[in-house]
Amino acid sequence: MKYTRITALAAVSLAATLSLTACDNGSGQDSSSKGSSSAAASSSDGSSKAEGGSSESGSGSDSSSSSSAGSTASKGSSGSGANTESRAGAANGGTASSGKLPICKTADLAIDAADASPDGKAGIIDITMVNRGSTTCSASGYAGVDITDADHTSEPITRGKAVPRITNLKPGDAAVFNLSYTIDPTGKSYTHPTKLEVTPPNETHTVSVKWPAGAGQVKGSYVGVEVYPTHNK
Repeated sequence: MKYTRITALAAVSLAATLSLTACDNGSGQDSSSKGSSSAAASSSDGSSKAEGGSSESGSGSDSSSSSSAGSTASKGSSGSGANTESRAGAANGGTASSGKLPICKTADLAIDAADASPDGKAGIIDITMVNRGSTTCSASGYAGVDITDADHTSEPITRGKAVPRITNLKPGDAAVFNLSYTIDPTGKSYTHPTKLEVTPPNETHTVSVKWPAGAGQVKGSYVGVEVYPTHNK
């Protein structure tokens, strides 16, 4: 009887010990599992954060790239601006070097007419314009000329066929243009010119100049008289 009880007690004690051992093993596994899970989670979070950091770093690279692109664009714009200024400078330089000048104003010109006929057949009247102004000006082209007759009628003179030349006048310089006509040697011409109404090239103001003394009479009418472009004297 006593042996049986001892055996039973020993069995119970062994079962309890085994139960406790099993519990301890389970707790250890749980802790181990939890530790492993926590470690895995931490590792995963760390990886995620690392990836996030990499992503942010990538954004930084994009920003850097954008900044670089902006810098490049900015340099491109500056280049365009420089080219524009250069072109503008060239344009301005071209205008200056093209010799464009203000026209010679009638008020700044001393105008006179003289007989320049080489013989008694070809009539030539030289009309001279002297720049009395203080700046260089352009007198290029055809002057407008009307001949006023003794009967107070006026006749516009047609242009002769010629190519105008560049005629720039510094202060004190002179330009000349001429009228050409056929002289009437008979002395029985129906025309009796008394003065010339001269309008310098590209001007609107007119100056009256006396018909030069000694010039031959115009044969026929004033229709045959022609005016030619200016040139430097």
